[in-house]
Amino acid sequence: MINRANLTASLLIIVTLTALLSLGFWQLDRAKDKQKIERAVVLAQSMPAQLVKDTKEILDKEYYKVLLRGHYDSKKQFIYDNQTVNSNAGYYVLTPFILNDKAVILVNRGFVPWNGQRTNLADISVNENRLVIEATLAKPKQRIELQHTELKSEFPLLIQSLDIDKLSKLSSYPIIPMVAQLNPQSENGFYRKWQPFYGSADKHIGYAIQWFLMSLVLCIIALLIMIKRKKKSSHF
Repeated sequence: MINRANLTASLLIIVTLTALLSLGFWQLDRAKDKQKIERAVVLAQSMPAQLVKDTKEILDKEYYKVLLRGHYDSKKQFIYDNQTVNSNAGYYVLTPFILNDKAVILVNRGFVPWNGQRTNLADISVNENRLVIEATLAKPKQRIELQHTELKSEFPLLIQSLDIDKLSKLSSYPIIPMVAQLNPQSENGFYRKWQPFYGSADKHIGYAIQWFLMSLVLCIIALLIMIKRKKKSSHF
């Protein structure tokens, strides 16, 4: 007669092992998906910059280097606070760039350190003549605000998060939900050393290895238990 406790333990081991292996293969599938994205991003960033003219083109060009024709609005700039670059606290300067079709995109003109003096804002004024700029497009990532702060209506505005809808209302511009990172060689910018895209494929592979190792450990434990029980039963 099969011992009920042994049967329960065996079923528990089988269920746990199946779950661990499923998680491992799921992480491998996620890694494959991320690798596809990484290859697409690398391809996009290797392409030469091309002129984009409207909102639809811009929304289809995430990670691409592009040329934008229009002019800056120096009077409605945003100070994107609580940034850290090279261990220095500071802010990014986000300037509306009005395209020829009157659509507007925020251009990240680079990083400015506070240098311990938060009351002294750098001179961020910029010429409003028409020009062509080169930039890399990236979707804005909205950070979690630990504390809700009321934004003043006086520009340049100090902001803690890239809430495009809110910034559109404050600036009275229909801002495109994309940020243009100004090319490091372009004029009218500050410190720019944009981080290259790095996907999380390696992270998912690491997680998969952990799940498979746990499966292996469970198999070893189950095998040791079986050997021990077999030896114990042989003594009777």
